[in-house]
Amino acid sequence: MNGRDMAGQRGLTLISMIVVCVLLILVALLGIKVAPDLIEYYAIVKSVKATAQDPATRGASVAEIRRNFDKRKSIDNITAISGADLDITKEGDDVVIAFSYSQKIPLTGPVSLVIDFEGSSAQ
Repeated sequence: MNGRDMAGQRGLTLISMIVVCVLLILVALLGIKVAPDLIEYYAIVKSVKATAQDPATRGASVAEIRRNFDKRKSIDNITAISGADLDITKEGDDVVIAFSYSQKIPLTGPVSLVIDFEGSSAQ
């Protein structure tokens, strides 16, 4: 081969292509395992904000606010937390609802991923 042929060759070797594919598959599998928990987190944030902004919440007791959230969580199929897990405070005339929880996601064998979720209606 002359120098001209070597200069025109570019691209990945077979081994590097296999390594890239394996890495992409691992990232995709991780995304598939984590996605349901992220979707549930965003559903919780939506329900917490809707509960805090509900006009019936303004004069409601803490127990009534928790029951209101439990109704919303059953509609959105939320299983990670319940109304008892909410921290409910009042800032001025606004009700602020906060939550935090950990989710353990098994990956393979003894390897797991732990994600700490937290949020508030004030955000």
